[in-house]
Amino acid sequence: MADSSDRILNGGFQPQYAPFQRLFQPNNSRGPSRSNTNTPSPTHDHILPNAQSPGFGYGRQGHPMMNLGPKFTPGGNDNHHGFSSFGGGGYGGGNHVGQQHSTPTLQNAQPLTPFQQEQLEIASLSRKSSGIHHHAKVSVETARTGSRPSAAVTITDPNHPSQPIINGLHRKDGPTQEAQEMPSEDGSEKRQEWRALDLGGVGTRNLAQELFKYSFITQLYINHNKLTSLPPDIKQLKLLTQLDVSGNQLTSVPVELGMLTNLKELFLVDNQLTTLPAELGTLYQLKTIGIEGNPLNEQLKSLIYKDGTVGLIKYLRDSCPVPLPPPERQWYIGDKKSDASDDAEKRTPEHGIDSFNVFCYNILCDKYATSTMYGYTPSWALSWDYRKELILQEVMSYAAEIVCLQEVDIQNYEDYFAPQLAYAEYKGVFWPKGRAKTMREEERRTVDGCATFYKTTTFDLLDKKLIEFSQIAMSRDDFKKTDDFFDRVQNKDNIATVTLLENKKTGGRVIAVNAHIHWDPRFKDVKLVQVALMMDEIHRLATQYAKIPPRARPTNHEGEWDPPKYSNGTKIPLIICGDFNSIATSGVYEYLSKGIATADHSDFGESAYGALTSEGITHPFAMKSAYANHDMQFTNYTPGFAGVIDYIWYTTNALEVKGLLGGVDESYLERVVGFPNAHFPSDHIGIMAEFKFKKQAETKTLPPPDFGESSRRTSRQETRGGARR
Repeated sequence: MADSSDRILNGGFQPQYAPFQRLFQPNNSRGPSRSNTNTPSPTHDHILPNAQSPGFGYGRQGHPMMNLGPKFTPGGNDNHHGFSSFGGGGYGGGNHVGQQHSTPTLQNAQPLTPFQQEQLEIASLSRKSSGIHHHAKVSVETARTGSRPSAAVTITDPNHPSQPIINGLHRKDGPTQEAQEMPSEDGSEKRQEWRALDLGGVGTRNLAQELFKYSFITQLYINHNKLTSLPPDIKQLKLLTQLDVSGNQLTSVPVELGMLTNLKELFLVDNQLTTLPAELGTLYQLKTIGIEGNPLNEQLKSLIYKDGTVGLIKYLRDSCPVPLPPPERQWYIGDKKSDASDDAEKRTPEHGIDSFNVFCYNILCDKYATSTMYGYTPSWALSWDYRKELILQEVMSYAAEIVCLQEVDIQNYEDYFAPQLAYAEYKGVFWPKGRAKTMREEERRTVDGCATFYKTTTFDLLDKKLIEFSQIAMSRDDFKKTDDFFDRVQNKDNIATVTLLENKKTGGRVIAVNAHIHWDPRFKDVKLVQVALMMDEIHRLATQYAKIPPRARPTNHEGEWDPPKYSNGTKIPLIICGDFNSIATSGVYEYLSKGIATADHSDFGESAYGALTSEGITHPFAMKSAYANHDMQFTNYTPGFAGVIDYIWYTTNALEVKGLLGGVDESYLERVVGFPNAHFPSDHIGIMAEFKFKKQAETKTLPPPDFGESSRRTSRQETRGGARR
C-alpha cells in the first residue's frame, strides 16, 4: 500500500482539505516584520543557521549561501564550498569548477580530474539535501534574511500536517497556475508568481499526472523519494531549467527528457542508472549533470570525468540514432486534403497552361549553421555536404515552375544549385546582399542572397532587378535627414529581387519577387520600412512593365496566341515570396494584407523616417497570403521559437490559389526539439502554392445612348458638320 505522501501526490487530496496553512514564508509576507530580521524563526532554528552566524556566507550575486566547509576530498571532510538558494542554480557550477585545490590521493592513485571532483562535490551536497522539502526550506530561510523573495512556498493541509501539498498543486479553489495568492503585510491577498516546486524527501513512489500540467515551472525537485521511473509526460515541462531526481531508484530515464531543451542543471545522483539515452544529446543548454552514485557504464563515466557535461552532451548528440522519417506532407486542394506524393501524379496531367506552382524556402546558409546556434543538431546533420543534398532533393521533388530560395551564398549558387537545377530545366537569377560589394573575392563568395529559379519549359525571362533597401532609402531626401535612418536602416543590407516572367504558351506575365527581410525582433520599424520601400519599388517597376507591348506569336507556338494586355501595373499578376521574419500580428503582415500602415503604427515606435512615419505607408496592390485561410503551425521551428514567418503573397485580382503544401506531421514533432535535423536540413520548412491566372475582364466599347429618332437625326447632323469642318 502506498504511504500517505503517495496518495497526496497521486491526486488523493480531497476537497475537504481546501483551507491551507502556509509555512516557511518570508517575513515580508507574514504581516508586521520583526525589528530584528536576523533573529531566527523558532520553527526553523533546526534547519539552517542564522545568516550572520559563522556557518553562513554570501555567494554569487550577493545571495546568502550556507557554508558547508572545505571542498570534498577523498578521506577528508566531504563538504562543499557553498549551497545556492532555492531557484539560484542548484549544486554545481557547470563545467567551471572554480578555484583548484590540492587533492590528497591514495598511494599510486591517479589524481582526480576537475570534472570528477565536481561530480563528488555534487553527490556530497545531494546526500545532505535528503530532508523533506530541503530546497524550499533553504530558499525560505534565505529569503527571510532579506536577500530576495522566495520562489516557492510549502503548503500544508492543517487537518493532516504531515501531508504537505506543495505550491498549490492540488488546490481546487486556488489561483491560476501562473500565480499564487500570498498574504501581504496588511493582511490582504496579493498574487505572487512562483516557478519552483519542491517535492523532495516525501517518500513518494509515483508522480501525479496533474504535475505535468504545470508547464510554467522552471525548477522541479523530486529528489530522495522512491521513484523507480519518470513518466514520459515530463516532456510537457518545457520551461524547466533545473531538475533534481537524485536519491531515487531509477534504472533508466525516459528519452523524452531530451525534449527539455531549457535544462541547465540535471541531477541524477544515487540512482541505479547503467546508461543514459542518446536523446539527451539535444540538451544543448545543459551546464551541469550529476551522475555520481550510479553503476554507469565505464565509457560514459570516463567521458564525464574527462570532458565534463559539455563533452557528454556532444557525444550523446552525435551518437543519437536517426529517428523515423515523418510522413509525407499533405497537399491541400480547397478544403480537401490528400497525400502530397499521390497528388503530385494527379496534378501533372491536370496542371493546365494557365496554372503554375511557386516554392519558397530559406535554406539556412552554411556559415550560419554553427553548433553554437544549433547545439541540438548532430554535427553530421549540420554539415553542409549533408544538408545541401537534402535541399536539392526537396526542390527537385516538388518541381515548381518558380522557386524562391533565401540564404543562398554565391559559391553554392554558382558551383552547386545553378548547375544541378539546370539538369531539371531551371535557370536562375541571383543577387547577394550588399556587403559583397566591399569584400575580397574569397570572402565575397560566402555572402548569401536571394536566388530565383524558373522552369525554362514554362517561362521566359523578360527582366530582372535588384532592390537594395538601404540604397533606395539613401536616394530619398527625407530619409537622409533622420538619425534613425543612419542608425537603424542604412547598416542593414537586406535585399529583394524582381523577375518579370512570361508564360511561353499563353503570353501571360507574372512578376515574381524574392525577399529576405531583417531578422531581429527589436527592429520592427526597420522591417516595416524595408517592406514599404520594396512595395514602392515594385509599384514603380510594375508601372513600367505594363507599358511593354505583348510579344508577337512565337514561330513554333501551337494553338491560339492571345496574350493579355495590362492597363496598369496592378493588373499584372504579382507573387512576393520570402522570409519576412514577421508573424501574422506584425505591422509587416498588416501592411501587406491591408495595403496601409498608419503613421502612428506601434511597429514604428519612436523612430522617424520622413514621410513614411509622418504620413503613413500605402501600396496599391490587392495582396493576400496564400496560407491566409489555412492553419499552418510554423515555417520556422527551433527550441526557442516556432511560428510562421515565411510567406507567399499574391494579388487576388489576377491570381487564385488552387492548392497548398501543408505542414509537418504533428506526431513527428512530438519527438523533435527543432530543425535542422536528419530529415529537415534548415530551421525553416519550404512552402508551396499552386496558382491559376484569372481571366481578365473584357473591356467593351459601349455604343452611344439612343433616345429615339430626334437623337439619331441630331447625331447625323453633327457627323456631317464634322465632315465639312
